[in-house]
Amino acid sequence: MKLAFFLVLLLTVTTAWSSPVVKTPRDRNNKPYKVVCYLGSWANYRWGDGKYKIEDIDPFICTHLIYGFAKLDFNNKIAAYDPYLDLVENWGLGAYQRFNNLRKINPELTTILAIGGWNEGSVKYSNMARDPAKRKIFIDSCVEFLLHNGFDGLDMDWEYPANRGGRPEDKQDFVTLLKELKQAFSPHGLLLTAAVSAGKKTVETAYDIPKVSQYLDIINIMTYDFHGGWDNKTGHNSPIYPRPNESPEDQTFNVDFAINFWIKNGADPKKITMGLPLYGRCFTLKDTSINGFDAPVTGPGQQGPFTREPGMMGYIELCPNLKHSQWTIVRDPHHKVPYMYKDRQWCGYDDAESFRIKTDYIKKMDLGGGMVWSLETEDFNGKCHGQRYPLLTILQEGLNGPIERVTTTSRPEASSTASSSGPSPGGSTQSPQPGSTVDDGNTLVCEKEGMFRYPKDCRRFYQCVRNGSSFKIFTFQCPIKTVFDTNINACSHPELVTGC
Repeated sequence: MKLAFFLVLLLTVTTAWSSPVVKTPRDRNNKPYKVVCYLGSWANYRWGDGKYKIEDIDPFICTHLIYGFAKLDFNNKIAAYDPYLDLVENWGLGAYQRFNNLRKINPELTTILAIGGWNEGSVKYSNMARDPAKRKIFIDSCVEFLLHNGFDGLDMDWEYPANRGGRPEDKQDFVTLLKELKQAFSPHGLLLTAAVSAGKKTVETAYDIPKVSQYLDIINIMTYDFHGGWDNKTGHNSPIYPRPNESPEDQTFNVDFAINFWIKNGADPKKITMGLPLYGRCFTLKDTSINGFDAPVTGPGQQGPFTREPGMMGYIELCPNLKHSQWTIVRDPHHKVPYMYKDRQWCGYDDAESFRIKTDYIKKMDLGGGMVWSLETEDFNGKCHGQRYPLLTILQEGLNGPIERVTTTSRPEASSTASSSGPSPGGSTQSPQPGSTVDDGNTLVCEKEGMFRYPKDCRRFYQCVRNGSSFKIFTFQCPIKTVFDTNINACSHPELVTGC
């Protein structure tokens, strides 16, 4: 009896010792709902008011930030899409590091790296996912890449399995890929999310919804781009509900149908974040006298000055027109969203009122939260409304209450193998008026939000974050043998920085 007991005990201890340790996923959010925000990192290269840097991100406006995009390289490994922008190596701008350092300002922020996107296509993901050896190479590279660069997880943005040149078998291969990614991520506590289609035909061919829901931590449903410059008639980018006189197919092109379709076919509502676009889709009318929905068009509308994509206008480009009386604004009672037209230009977009309605819809459907594409097309400078991120503020506060911009310095960072060469916080959480003096004799001036170098110390810099009528100051120090470069808002080598 004692021998039998000893053997059972030994077996139990051995089994426990040999089982892999599964860490809690690195979802730092403790709010009721998720507010997931994608970043189109290429906006770093835009000009004027359209230029968007990592330091333009308000680290309290979202609960989850997703950096778009990494790519699938020729060797089936994940790789930086723009090494100069993304990485610190080879004199790069270090956007990954700066992006993840936002967690030092808001420790409850979760940061994720997206791979794929529309421009990456589908074929190479199809070829990788079908081959077990290639999948293993890809998955192993993802674990290493995410840990090295300090991300909390991966967003799988394959657009789309079994479509755009993919194979019918992609539907099952995508599930296998997610399952194996999840198994590899679990010992490290890495999150696995995905951006998925909202179109009925694409969803039916691309996703085994119950199994996709099983393996994903967050399902980001792209409930936008229902209509656009590819159509031969006007239609809204992201209508909430159908119109009664639409065709049967067009009545599937709306938020309500897409969300219900995913849920009815097996998705966990609490894992779903519903997409809200921070941009509109525009058309050129064929006849100025026919300017409602389903009006004939000759093609996409004019491009915006910053995004420079025909038929697409960021809210930052659209909102100045809302103040001009030349534009006629119409709010459709069925779609619950606005559109505007002037001469031959027609744009369907989202505004403050439609964001409020969509926020209420998220709560009514008991979803996990909302998702936006994308940060850099918001009115992030407050040029139109005198308030930064007016639409995102409605979403965040509508779901989670007033935004509290409080930094908790006692909460530790999640462990990773990321380089420690990045700036580290000095721990200051002062709330000074412009021109406050810190104890080392430096006068730190806060006249606007942003990152600034110490006046008497090139290695040190500080961030001004608005807090009511004053500012909070967060101080940082660059690594040894580097100084803060105000041109790129990052630490760099002294020989590259004037005056240091």
